[in-house]
Amino acid sequence: MFYPLSAFIAYRYAKSGPSQSAGANSFISFINRFSVAGIALGLTALIIVISVMNGFEGQLKTRILGIVPHIEVLGDVDESTLSALPHVITTMPYRETEAVVQSRSELRGVQVHGVVPDTMIANAMVAQQMEQGRFNSLEAGQYHVILGRALAIKLDARIGDQLRIMVAGASVYTPFGRMPSQRLVTISGIFDMGSQMDDKAIYMHKDDVNRLLRDPKGAGESTRLFLDDAFEYAVPVAQLNAQQPGLQLKTWRERQGPLFDAVKMEKNMMFLMLVLIIAVAAFNIVSALVMVVSEKQGDIAVLQTQGMTPSTIMWIFIFNGLFNGVKGASIGLVLGVVVTLQLNTFLAWIGSPIALSADGQGLPIDMRLSQIITVVLLSLLLCLCASIYPARKAMKTQPSLALQNE
Repeated sequence: MFYPLSAFIAYRYAKSGPSQSAGANSFISFINRFSVAGIALGLTALIIVISVMNGFEGQLKTRILGIVPHIEVLGDVDESTLSALPHVITTMPYRETEAVVQSRSELRGVQVHGVVPDTMIANAMVAQQMEQGRFNSLEAGQYHVILGRALAIKLDARIGDQLRIMVAGASVYTPFGRMPSQRLVTISGIFDMGSQMDDKAIYMHKDDVNRLLRDPKGAGESTRLFLDDAFEYAVPVAQLNAQQPGLQLKTWRERQGPLFDAVKMEKNMMFLMLVLIIAVAAFNIVSALVMVVSEKQGDIAVLQTQGMTPSTIMWIFIFNGLFNGVKGASIGLVLGVVVTLQLNTFLAWIGSPIALSADGQGLPIDMRLSQIITVVLLSLLLCLCASIYPARKAMKTQPSLALQNE
């Protein structure tokens, strides 16, 4: 025999169906199938929802953190020290300020990012999402700007139009009173990241921003760090603080942390809700196994009289519950993966396409093998826990009383 004795008997019990006997066994079979179906549907829903939520989180990460600096270091720090930090791809001299931009018809508050175009092209997602123009059109001394499509629409501005940028932080006193530093700039490009930052950010060459702030030598510049994964910001920050205590740092968490915290909380709550659905289905196994134990009292007594130990009998019913869990998890795994991969096709087929990804091609999907393995193992663990009580009840069966009642 190739199977352990407990697993072999449990497999025989799990295969028994309503065709082999009538009455109680038919009802037990129905409950077993119902619990298997519940586990399968719950696991399918969990895989689909987690994959879609991963996709949404990835889209936010790409769209928003492609504009916001991952880490900004204020102060004089050696570039080689910054480049050696973990997860840091490269560094760039950087200048940022708040300003007011005025077109022929509108006035808007914006964040002006003073950047080095070549570094942005090589490392920033925003430079790859140009709808019109080229990012390397930002040349020092030309006072060209690149703005988001959403901001261009609000300002009713196009490529080649001039805007007036006013910076209150660099104001000067004149005979007419205090006047903000201002400059006419020309739109040379429009990007479209599809994020909430598209109507708040304007890019200029850092030298032009320094002149606009009346700081042509760039004394107030900071250093922008580009990370290979923006979510790993804590590691380089901790190492940099350890090397140079008191250094002033800014991270994307200060601006966009609450948004990503809300997304993470929603993701966790959806995960918990769907796990509870699987738990309800898994604990239906308790009802089925309790009835199996009651029905098989005679079989248990006979096995005990033939020398089977209580622990072996307990494992018979634990394996029985696990077999149901394996069936449900296997069905749910296959359905979840297939439906997730074909989700956008299915939505288009029923006439309800949803274009939410950056390229407008439907729901963003991000299936992660580690998460799928985790939820499958969690489902099996719930089935194992649900099997313990009926198995212990079977282990405590008294052979004399069981055979007397037969």
